[in-house]
Amino acid sequence: MKIRRTPAYTLLALLLAGVSATSMAEEKFTFLTNWYAQAEHGGFYQAQAKGLYKTAGLDVSIKMGGPQVNVMQLMAAGQADCTLGDNGQALETWQAGVHAVTVATVFQHSPTVFISHDKVEKGQELKDKTFLLATEAYTSFWPWAKSELGLAGAKIRPYTFSVQPFLADNNLVQQGYVTSEPFSIEKGGRPFYVYMLSDWGYPPYGNSIICMADTVKKRPAAVAAFVKASMQGWKDYLQDPTAGNQLITQANPRMGADQIAFGIAQMKKYALVTGGDAQTSGIGIITEPRLKKTWDMLVKNKLIDADKVPFEQTYTLDMIKDAKVMP
Repeated sequence: MKIRRTPAYTLLALLLAGVSATSMAEEKFTFLTNWYAQAEHGGFYQAQAKGLYKTAGLDVSIKMGGPQVNVMQLMAAGQADCTLGDNGQALETWQAGVHAVTVATVFQHSPTVFISHDKVEKGQELKDKTFLLATEAYTSFWPWAKSELGLAGAKIRPYTFSVQPFLADNNLVQQGYVTSEPFSIEKGGRPFYVYMLSDWGYPPYGNSIICMADTVKKRPAAVAAFVKASMQGWKDYLQDPTAGNQLITQANPRMGADQIAFGIAQMKKYALVTGGDAQTSGIGIITEPRLKKTWDMLVKNKLIDADKVPFEQTYTLDMIKDAKVMP
């Protein structure tokens, strides 16, 4: 039997091809959202569906959060490279010894709302109502609401993520997201009023991209690539969400098309993604003055200690400043 020999130059070509293929492989990157897949995460799923992450050289896995899921702890434990959260969370997490930094944002202002049966002109008029609040409210917007809206004496009941108690009691005020709870309440068939806390001065961004400081230091190119591709995904999603919605419903089959459509409509109505500084500096932009307002608020309400949370170390503008994905 005659053995066929492969010329040396052929072996070299094969080896070089192998090296080239390896060098071109996408870099793995894990992103953890703050809830089950929904319209509020649409831009990330759109970027996945349209191949924007692959084009940016990334192999992105999107993991879902949910109730009882502490996304900051999971990220700190190495389960994700970046996560989604209120930019105030990064500051409170820093105080707890987990050095997380805000690198970009999806919403230019918080989508957090109060929902009332009564029409009011200012938050102070709700002081005699009973508020339905989830646990996380006590370390985010409620201390601000007590001090800035004069609600320190208001009664509180736990919010169990059902709007039925609100529908049954005219004296209740419901906390929520403008993209979510109003959809469920609307089905009750009774009039209600939605008040954006940002309209009353609540300063945080909403759905910020937060990463471990060590990740930003060691993998700046990957983080910047993820941020830019995600913001392009958000631009595409708001134009035609079909591709992203397919992945959302695959990940979360209980998320109905009508709920998704409502979320998109609300994001557009309130210009959550495209308003504010995004108009002139691009989707996802964060600024030092806005971030400082949140830091000041948390210090004022004793949620963080100024000496333990050095403001200038809790964010970076480097990951978003050159993205320039204009609305």
